Amino acid sequence: MRKGPWLPLALWALCVPAVAQEVAVRPQVDASALAPLGAEWRGVNPYRGQAEAIEIGRITYAQTCARCHGPEANATGYPAPDLRRVDLACRRIVDPAIKAKCIADNDVFFSKSARKGKIIVGVVHMPAWEPVLGQELIWAIRSYVETRPLTPLKPLATR
Repeated sequence: MRKGPWLPLALWALCVPAVAQEVAVRPQVDASALAPLGAEWRGVNPYRGQAEAIEIGRITYAQTCARCHGPEANATGYPAPDLRRVDLACRRIVDPAIKAKCIADNDVFFSKSARKGKIIVGVVHMPAWEPVLGQELIWAIRSYVETRPLTPLKPLATR
């Protein structure tokens, strides 16, 4: 029997409709407590550490991100990356100026990823959220994710 690319193509064809259905839907959240940020995107999170922004981010995250990134930002068992790990390397930095630069770089990475989405080899892995959420809600989500504790992995011997 002659083997061809049929099996991989068939599997790909089955996956495409599932990916194509992932669309960005506006959450039902009152964001009026967030200070308006204007049209120009900020380079760093302007809401970092603000309790109201964190709460709005929590509500928004639950409605827009949790289905792929996991509840409470814990992606264990979910298809998308664990967003709590974005600042993992920065946490180890002792020098405050270098640490701030590291976190600012991660702010840019986070906002660009959320704004533009993730398309890899033509496959949409995450939709673009900028037209749906806007700057305020994306930064509120970032503020919320930063508050989520990262549970250390268990040593291999105990798994």
